[in-house]
Amino acid sequence: MDEDLRIVFESRNRQSCADRALVLAASAIPHQLIDDGHSAVLVVPAEHSARAVEELQLYDEENPPARPKQRKRVVYQDALPGVVGYFFVVCAVAWLAGYSIFGHNWFMSGRVDGELIRNGEWWRTITALTLHADARHLVGNLVFGVLFGIFAGRLLGSGVAWLAIVVSAALGNSVNTLLLESAHKSIGASTAVFAALGLVAGFVWRGQLMAQDRWSYRYGPIVGGLALLMYTGTGGENTDIGAHLLGFVCGFATGMLLIALGPVPTDRRAQATAGGIALALVATAWIVALRL
Repeated sequence: MDEDLRIVFESRNRQSCADRALVLAASAIPHQLIDDGHSAVLVVPAEHSARAVEELQLYDEENPPARPKQRKRVVYQDALPGVVGYFFVVCAVAWLAGYSIFGHNWFMSGRVDGELIRNGEWWRTITALTLHADARHLVGNLVFGVLFGIFAGRLLGSGVAWLAIVVSAALGNSVNTLLLESAHKSIGASTAVFAALGLVAGFVWRGQLMAQDRWSYRYGPIVGGLALLMYTGTGGENTDIGAHLLGFVCGFATGMLLIALGPVPTDRRAQATAGGIALALVATAWIVALRL
């Protein structure tokens, strides 16, 4: 190659130089790639430098550098009112049911009963979420409910999050009842707990709130949600795996639906209204249950 050489491209990225060397080769322009370990340069004979620069400019125009997708900005909200409400409602019902207040057997009136739900007693899909067999059952659902409720509340706001959780969990209980034999009976907030987990996973995944440049980030919320479901929701001989799974699935679908419906309202009035509706659903379900 002629000793009178001109540098037409320089980069610390050797691959960038190699790509442009292919461009020059395709254009039959004599060239040489020099790499000293710190940077790489492309040189061509002086008489070919103008044409080489032109070819490389055309290449750059046709292949602009890929711009990384910007992370969507997440405005975290106050999750405290929702988890406090959850804690209060679950503990209050535990106390009321334990002492058979109003002279009713709360467990008989509020538990999931496949046959009765199929006959129209829809409220059992909600009331069963607030009943627990013993202190261990109660404490476990309180801990995980508060944990996942914080995640959901931070993303969606306390009111919207818990309204979505109650609706998703009730739907999960309904579908689980339809899929199992009519004699199926169950109680516990665990369906709501996994609905909260699914809600977060669906909302984060569908809303693309994580970096999208790697598949592990794209599907991380789904994989993480299913891993937690497998780890915390499938143990114990009395575990209702179907309710846990369907609670997660319904929560996941609700999270995606909220993204599709548009921005979640963040103002206090909207959140308070949604939270009030969630409480009203639980209260109404129990009023109907105890009047029978």
